[in-house]
Amino acid sequence: MENRWSKPVILALEGPGKFTTISNATEASWALIEDWPLEDGVALDRALLVCAAVAEGKKSAEEARRAFLFAAAEAGIQVRD
Repeated sequence: MENRWSKPVILALEGPGKFTTISNATEASWALIEDWPLEDGVALDRALLVCAAVAEGKKSAEEARRAFLFAAAEAGIQVRD
Protein backbone atom coordinates (compact mmCIF):
# COMPACT_ATOMS: atom_id res chain seq x y z
CA MET A 1 0.00 0.00 0.00
CA GLU A 2 2.99 2.31 -0.11
CA ASN A 3 2.39 3.54 -3.68
CA ARG A 4 2.38 7.32 -3.53
CA TRP A 5 -0.55 9.15 -5.02
CA SER A 6 0.07 11.40 -8.03
CA LYS A 7 -0.98 14.32 -5.84
CA PRO A 8 -1.27 14.25 -2.04
CA VAL A 9 -4.57 15.14 -0.40
CA ILE A 10 -4.28 18.04 2.04
CA LEU A 11 -7.27 18.25 4.34
CA ALA A 12 -8.38 19.85 7.60
CA LEU A 13 -8.64 16.56 9.44
CA GLU A 14 -8.08 17.89 12.95
CA GLY A 15 -10.30 20.93 12.56
CA PRO A 16 -10.54 24.12 10.52
CA GLY A 17 -7.14 25.45 9.49
CA LYS A 18 -5.24 22.40 10.83
CA PHE A 19 -4.18 20.65 7.65
CA THR A 20 -2.83 17.13 7.31
CA THR A 21 -1.23 15.67 4.19
CA ILE A 22 -2.19 12.17 3.09
CA SER A 23 0.01 10.69 0.36
CA ASN A 24 -0.95 7.04 -0.02
CA ALA A 25 -3.54 4.39 0.80
CA THR A 26 -1.78 3.37 4.02
CA GLU A 27 -1.97 6.89 5.42
CA ALA A 28 -5.55 7.17 4.18
CA SER A 29 -6.53 3.96 5.96
CA TRP A 30 -5.10 5.17 9.25
CA ALA A 31 -6.82 8.53 8.90
CA LEU A 32 -10.16 6.88 8.10
CA ILE A 33 -9.88 4.51 11.06
CA GLU A 34 -8.28 6.74 13.70
CA ASP A 35 -9.12 10.37 12.92
CA TRP A 36 -12.31 10.42 10.87
CA PRO A 37 -15.18 12.51 12.26
CA LEU A 38 -17.83 10.02 11.05
CA GLU A 39 -18.30 6.52 12.39
CA ASP A 40 -20.45 5.44 9.45
CA GLY A 41 -20.95 6.41 5.86
CA VAL A 42 -21.23 4.95 2.38
CA ALA A 43 -18.15 6.78 1.05
CA LEU A 44 -16.21 6.02 4.24
CA ASP A 45 -16.91 2.29 3.91
CA ARG A 46 -16.02 2.36 0.21
CA ALA A 47 -12.74 4.18 0.86
CA LEU A 48 -11.76 1.62 3.49
CA LEU A 49 -12.51 -1.23 1.08
CA VAL A 50 -10.58 0.39 -1.77
CA CYS A 51 -7.56 1.07 0.47
CA ALA A 52 -7.57 -2.59 1.55
CA ALA A 53 -7.83 -3.66 -2.11
CA VAL A 54 -4.74 -1.58 -2.91
CA ALA A 55 -2.81 -3.61 -0.32
CA GLU A 56 -3.95 -6.78 -2.08
CA GLY A 57 -2.97 -5.42 -5.50
CA LYS A 58 -6.58 -5.40 -6.68
CA LYS A 59 -7.06 -1.61 -6.97
CA SER A 60 -4.77 1.23 -7.97
CA ALA A 61 -3.42 3.91 -5.69
CA GLU A 62 -5.36 6.51 -7.67
CA GLU A 63 -8.64 4.66 -7.06
CA ALA A 64 -7.89 4.89 -3.34
CA ARG A 65 -7.20 8.62 -3.69
CA ARG A 66 -10.53 9.21 -5.41
CA ALA A 67 -12.41 7.14 -2.82
CA PHE A 68 -10.66 9.06 -0.03
CA LEU A 69 -11.73 12.38 -1.56
CA PHE A 70 -15.35 11.20 -1.73
CA ALA A 71 -15.16 10.16 1.93
CA ALA A 72 -13.80 13.59 2.86
CA ALA A 73 -16.67 15.26 0.98
CA GLU A 74 -19.19 13.00 2.74
CA ALA A 75 -17.70 13.95 6.12
CA GLY A 76 -17.68 17.68 5.28
CA ILE A 77 -13.91 17.90 5.68
CA GLN A 78 -12.23 20.85 4.02
CA VAL A 79 -9.77 19.80 1.30
CA ARG A 80 -7.07 22.19 0.11
CA ASP A 81 -6.42 21.93 -3.61
